[in-house]
Amino acid sequence: MSGQPLLHQRGHQVRAFGTLNQFPLGLSHDARMYSCQRLNQALADTQFLYALYKKHHWLMRGATFYQLHLLLDTHAEQQLALVDALAERVQSLGGVAVGDPRHAAEITTIPRPPDGIEEVPAMLSRLLEAHETILVDAHDAAARVATLGDDGTNDLLVSQVIRTGEAQTWFLAEHLVDTPLVRS
Repeated sequence: MSGQPLLHQRGHQVRAFGTLNQFPLGLSHDARMYSCQRLNQALADTQFLYALYKKHHWLMRGATFYQLHLLLDTHAEQQLALVDALAERVQSLGGVAVGDPRHAAEITTIPRPPDGIEEVPAMLSRLLEAHETILVDAHDAAARVATLGDDGTNDLLVSQVIRTGEAQTWFLAEHLVDTPLVRS
């Protein structure tokens, strides 16, 4: 043994996206499959929202630059924590979490922003619309997984995704109150 790292390794795929391992969780295969599908949608959208927060955090400007710069970074950190919680829930159900940013971009339902810089109110509005997309889906998913007996997924969606999203929406919306500082 030379101690040389074995570089440039590639492996074969051992389990495909959209499949499940059987775990003794007391949930049916169909319930776990449905929950994983809904969680992966929330995960892709949340990954996209995280990236959107970081983009707008970097591009923020104007009289409220400092406050919004810090707020958007704080929100991004909270979204990143949700990304981890959602992915780990998918894995704990025996599923495969969407982890590749390119895959997440393919399945997200959040519209892509322009590559350039928008006016500050438009950036905040875009974040609010992304939150609403996630919240509408999370409310529906939480209700449906509850009927399937998946209390863990319901709890994650309600206590973390929905509550975090609602609080962040409130903070963003208050920055769009019609005052001279936010008129475009």
